[in-house]
Formats: sequence, C-alpha cells, structure tokens
Amino acid sequence: MRHLEFDGRYKDAILSGKKRATVRLGKRPNLTPGDVVLIHSGGYAIGRAVIERVDSKTVGELTDEDAFLDGFSSREELIEALKEHYRHVTDDSKAHVVVFRLVEKFDKPVTSSDYAYEGNLPIEIAEMALKHLDLPEEDRKLLELFLKSGSLRKAAYKLGGLNKRYLIRDALKRAYEELKKKGLMGPRL
Repeated sequence: MRHLEFDGRYKDAILSGKKRATVRLGKRPNLTPGDVVLIHSGGYAIGRAVIERVDSKTVGELTDEDAFLDGFSSREELIEALKEHYRHVTDDSKAHVVVFRLVEKFDKPVTSSDYAYEGNLPIEIAEMALKHLDLPEEDRKLLELFLKSGSLRKAAYKLGGLNKRYLIRDALKRAYEELKKKGLMGPRL
C-alpha cells in the first residue's frame, strides 16, 4: 500500500474533510486515480484514502480552487505554506495537485508497521486468529501477550526487548496467512 505523509498540523483538517488535496513540488508522485493510500500525519497513520486525481502544473498555474482543496483560504496562503516545506519555490516550479477522498478514519493513530498486513490491523488479526484458529501454543501465547499489552512494542519489551518484535510479527504473519487460507480474512484495499 502506498503512503501520503503530512505534517502533524494538518491532521485535523484531513480528518474533518477540509483538506482533500495536497500540492507536491518536484517529481510527479507515483499515484494514479483509484490507488488506495495510507494517510500519515505527525508520524502516525490516521486513515485510508483513495486517490481521485493528480493534476500537474507549475506553481504559477496554481489557483484558489487548488488552495481550497488543500485546506487553505487562498492561493497566496498555499504558496506561503509551500515555501515553508520546500527550499526553492518559483512560479516555474513543477507542482502536482493530488486530490484524495478519505474512506476510513482510524479510531486511534496507528504506526505504519501496524498496518502492513494488506490493510488489516494486527489487533484484528490476533483477535480473529485466537477465536477461529487452532494455533501452535507458542503463537497463541505471543498473540495473547500482544493483545494484553496493547501494542507490539510493549509486548516485545515484556519478551525481553524491542529486538523481540520479530517474534510477534512472525506469529501475526503466520496467523494472517492461515486466516486467508480459511477465507476468514483477506486484503482490505
């Protein structure tokens, strides 16, 4: 799954629907209409969105409409924000307006690695696996510890340190593959 990353100050505007686009300078983003992306703000995934369109133009061609989609009140305000994020901004700079539609808001911010199982959250995988699969005892214990701890990081510390995260990730991967085989879970894209 692809990602769109934003400064933390844009989180509320994205979640409220005020910010439905982003202007990126330089090389055209590798996104096409219909792509599903994770939306990050302040270092956390806050939701999923579908790319509606990507318009390429120059900074000089940006309009008030582009600014409104990006959550700003005017073209001038948008350009000032671009100057905060990019070193050199001129009227000839290549600009790409990426318009997206938020399709899912996460109840709580999620780290990128927590959303790595084809769009399924690890907590959902662990809950489904414990409920529906005949797991090896070691995997069952790891998934129970993960759920009880509330995060992969906390569970790894209880196992002896962050370097133990791979044990829980491996158990989640095995569980997810088994859930897919049984038709109980699949990609959520």
